[in-house]
Amino acid sequence: MPGTYSGVLGALDPTSDRAVFRQIADQLREAIRPGRFGEGDKLPSESELVEHYGVSRMTVRNALSVLQGEGLVVSEHGRGVFVRARPPVRRLASDRFARRHREQGKSAFIVEADAAGGHPTVDSLEVTEEKPSQDVANRLGGPRKVLARRRRYLLDGRPVEYATSYLPLDLARGTAIAEPNPGPGGIYARLEELGHQLDHFEEEIRARMPSPDEAKLLQLAAGVPVIHLVRTAYDIEGRAVEVCDTVMAADAYVLAYQLPAT
Repeated sequence: MPGTYSGVLGALDPTSDRAVFRQIADQLREAIRPGRFGEGDKLPSESELVEHYGVSRMTVRNALSVLQGEGLVVSEHGRGVFVRARPPVRRLASDRFARRHREQGKSAFIVEADAAGGHPTVDSLEVTEEKPSQDVANRLGGPRKVLARRRRYLLDGRPVEYATSYLPLDLARGTAIAEPNPGPGGIYARLEELGHQLDHFEEEIRARMPSPDEAKLLQLAAGVPVIHLVRTAYDIEGRAVEVCDTVMAADAYVLAYQLPAT
């Protein structure tokens, strides 16, 4: 017999070959996506769901576990299960490295944060000289040592991205690029001031599940994947001047590109 939530949640289909706990998860998911249960809202309790669907508590727990695995909800001990708040969506646009942004003193992250209407901050900043991995060395043309700049980006206080830039040491050592704050426009503006006018970027993008360290750094809920982006920047002489290895919370981004048709 349907209970308190009959106006929001439907009834089970006894003729379906889909497992009962998955039917319950489906209905809860559909109630979350249109906003009937909004960010931060508490879902019906286990007891209420047991009453509504006429199933065992274990069946309800299995259904909620499915949603937790998808990153849709979080469980707070002693309080219940809540719709997970999501960070503001940032559009990863094809023009984010346009020279006009650097001339305005804006890095790509600030450009994207402005578009999202959020407040950007950077922490966990580390600048070191080190031996590159074989992959990074290959992309940069084989330098023995690089300057590595590691940083975590936050939007409205929520971590959304962790990035490491690798630059040939002969370009970066002793310059503003080696400083924690490289100045307006970021390291790309400094590279161009050093005579390395940027010509183009190449990006490789794939989706995957995060490592434990990545999940901790980005404070990811269970089931949330990451976007792994590797970008190589080239100057007008064709030299690779930077490799940026970036891991982003997939639920914080929309990839938006304009591609020519000719």
